[in-house]
Amino acid sequence: MSKEGHKSDGVGHIVQSLVVNLLIVLSKGFAAFMTGSGAMLAETIHSFADCANQALLLLGVKQSKKSPDIKHPLGYGRAVYFWSFMVAMLLFSIGGMFSIYEGIHKYQHPEAVENVMWGIGVLGFSICLEGYALFSNILEINQRRGKTSIMRYLNETKDSDLIVIFGENFAAVVGLALALIAMILSYSTNDGKYDALGSLAIGIVLILVAIFLSIKVKSLLIGESADPIITETAQEISIKHPNIKALINCITIQQGPGEVLGCVKIMCEPHLTAYQVSELINDFEKQLRDACPEVKWLYVEPDLQEWKEGKKIQGLDS
Repeated sequence: MSKEGHKSDGVGHIVQSLVVNLLIVLSKGFAAFMTGSGAMLAETIHSFADCANQALLLLGVKQSKKSPDIKHPLGYGRAVYFWSFMVAMLLFSIGGMFSIYEGIHKYQHPEAVENVMWGIGVLGFSICLEGYALFSNILEINQRRGKTSIMRYLNETKDSDLIVIFGENFAAVVGLALALIAMILSYSTNDGKYDALGSLAIGIVLILVAIFLSIKVKSLLIGESADPIITETAQEISIKHPNIKALINCITIQQGPGEVLGCVKIMCEPHLTAYQVSELINDFEKQLRDACPEVKWLYVEPDLQEWKEGKKIQGLDS
């Protein structure tokens, strides 16, 4: 099982990115004022939006830890997915669309970049900070993904908060590099259109990252199946158990980071009493939870359904 199967309660990567972006907002804003650079202004708005996004993620993580109640018997785990989706929307609108608007405006009305050394210094400083935050995110991802390839992890992970922060920091590093190139070209050629093109490029990068994040988080928000290894483990337990004839069905839903709902239907040996079936179910649940502790809610139903050899079990590849 991958390491992400265990609930991750840490918010250190979010707090770290928030502190980094607060420092960067101040430095970028000062540089944008000193240089008059549209790309630098776009980066300032981008970093400000990132600060708001990280505050929303912290709110989502806090809400997701609330205990189940009568109105929400399965808890509030999906709250973090809702706020992650809102972050993607803000990244698209405030970050991406504003940068494109600023780029178009600056292209139509180009202005010379002034005091370029202030801009270069701040961008270099920001790249170091964002690069450090991105490197920390990669280390955290490597720790959680175990032996899973990073591309597969990004596609399959349920840790939306970490992926959103990674996406933001990745976009920030790329955006800073584009802003630096645009500023240098604009200053060296005395043509403000290069600065405008840099702002446009930053906006496109932010929109692409926002689209990727929104697609990923939308799937989790609607109700995505959990790691297939849970269903595979349930199948292995049923095969080894002497009183289970077959695993008829297994449905898993990711309720939040490290929180899974499992619904299982099994076919028991016909000679068992109701008491023995109850013991069997309790034993099955214990074995599955021991192997997959992220299964927080588990409902096992016995059934007399005829088992047909080779019937596909829902949730299994074969």
